[in-house]
Amino acid sequence: MEPTLEPAPDGVAGRWTPAPPLIHPRAAHAVVATGDAVFALVGTGDGRPVAEVERFDGTAWAVVTEVPGEGLNAPAAAVLDGRIYLIGGFRTTTNVPVADVSIYDPALDGWSSVAPLPAPRGGHAAIILDGRIHVLGGGNSSTTLADHTVYDPAADSWTEAAPLPRSEGSPAVAVLDGRIVAIGGRSGIRDVGDVDVYDPSTDTWTSGPAIPPRGTAGAAAFCGAIYLFGGESQASATTLDDVLRLAPDGDRWQVATTMPTARSFARAVPFDDAVLIVGGNTEADPSHAGSGSTVVERFEVAC
Repeated sequence: MEPTLEPAPDGVAGRWTPAPPLIHPRAAHAVVATGDAVFALVGTGDGRPVAEVERFDGTAWAVVTEVPGEGLNAPAAAVLDGRIYLIGGFRTTTNVPVADVSIYDPALDGWSSVAPLPAPRGGHAAIILDGRIHVLGGGNSSTTLADHTVYDPAADSWTEAAPLPRSEGSPAVAVLDGRIVAIGGRSGIRDVGDVDVYDPSTDTWTSGPAIPPRGTAGAAAFCGAIYLFGGESQASATTLDDVLRLAPDGDRWQVATTMPTARSFARAVPFDDAVLIVGGNTEADPSHAGSGSTVVERFEVAC
């Protein structure tokens, strides 16, 4: 039985406006914000790896560099001290995982490398908490993972923290009140709706309120709550357009306004007093070579 969701109050249900589209269509990509700009990296589009890195300054997208190597799909990315960490992923349009971690420094317009992941993985999530990068879930070429791996930039090293309660790829993650919230995901052809909350002070996970199952949704902490955008249902072979809100007390999900464009890989990033949903597949596609889209939409809430 799927969980019962209540309507979000009018003031926080949100509204949508279009935003300038990407130059290159993307799915299974990564999107981050550095404070003054949004960056879209790697992924696949029209069946090919997308090497071009695009930067959005609030007005238009522009190609600023290319990623080193042959290309990636389903990596994770995070911003720490103004630099973009591109973490793992699957090689080109395959399901062959890599462990590489590359850094792009926008101020220097250059790339460098740091310590690789302890083991190759793709389809994982990454989030910053207390100055460290937490990498959660994902999979290798044979199985999904529950691994929770933490990068310390001062030591340039990775350590293991308490694993997720279950193995899952393509979870959505956000930080609320100093805790990591991992939402949904999938393992093989099974989607999950479990929500798990990580407390770094005890290195433990507890269960949060569940959602209807999905993978590749986007999540963003915004206006004191967590908003969850779209994703994909493997059971119905459809992309999703619903927007869910985890209330600030963290004990219930609410239904907000729907997305103008349903999509999987709904990469969500707060920027310029809104959340941008950047690219993604508008049709369900289980391959590692999704066609992607250039759609970008802006979600606003009266905080």
